[in-house]
Amino acid sequence: MSRISALLRSHRAPRIAGAAGLALGLLGASLPAAAQQPDVTEIVERANEAAYYAGDDGRAQARMRIVDAQGRTQTRQFTILRRDRSDGGDQDFLVAFSRPSEYRGVIFLVEKHPGGDDDRWLYLPDQDLKRRIAPGDKRTSFVGSHVFYEDVSGRHLQDDRHELVRTTEEHYVVRSVPKAGADAEFASYTTWIDRETYLPMTTEYKDESGEVYRRMESSNIQTVDGHPTPLRMRVEDESMGGYTEVQFRGQEYDLGIPADVFSDRSLRNPPRQWLSR
Repeated sequence: MSRISALLRSHRAPRIAGAAGLALGLLGASLPAAAQQPDVTEIVERANEAAYYAGDDGRAQARMRIVDAQGRTQTRQFTILRRDRSDGGDQDFLVAFSRPSEYRGVIFLVEKHPGGDDDRWLYLPDQDLKRRIAPGDKRTSFVGSHVFYEDVSGRHLQDDRHELVRTTEEHYVVRSVPKAGADAEFASYTTWIDRETYLPMTTEYKDESGEVYRRMESSNIQTVDGHPTPLRMRVEDESMGGYTEVQFRGQEYDLGIPADVFSDRSLRNPPRQWLSR
């Protein structure tokens, strides 16, 4: 097995069944009148659009720093391209790796289908191998990091039941539980959604005992082309140990990226004119 194949082997988080009890401790005043709170469906839909559908398409450069449980560090650099087929609906993603050298030419391609199974492929240039990521593997490690394949393009809203559990001065706090049959290693997750931008700022995943074992945080929010955009993300996972930090730069929206950029042909022949500024 080549080195790159070993590095790309998915780490599957332990499967945990059942629903967790809710344990929230937040600062900030709650709104006194329930009537002032928006419908939770509207909140999660707007949060999903803010996080994944800003503009009609987008491009960003990313630098990923992976720190394992022993404190050892690895880095990855890549470019993300995204194109919306419809607002809140089908999307295309292409992630092209440039560093380190053993990852150069690795391509991750996603066809996102809310309400159905996404199509995901990984191209490994050292073997000239196109590998399909099975739907059951979507919540496994993305290129050896604490980020999951599903995190790249976003979890489907239809996979979970959502409840608005609290409103503070700054956040809507939404608890989500996977529906029966949904593929998930967690029992529930709670998301703090910024009331002004609707960006999900913190998401905590709980096991069946109600303990938080995984946390995702977005920070360094900047307005880019009129869209509030997180330029930093951190993921911690106690089941894996360590954490991953991702820094984004050069974010751009509404570039007019053509549909054929996200075709099978781009796996072996990356669209270089769209991958560099």
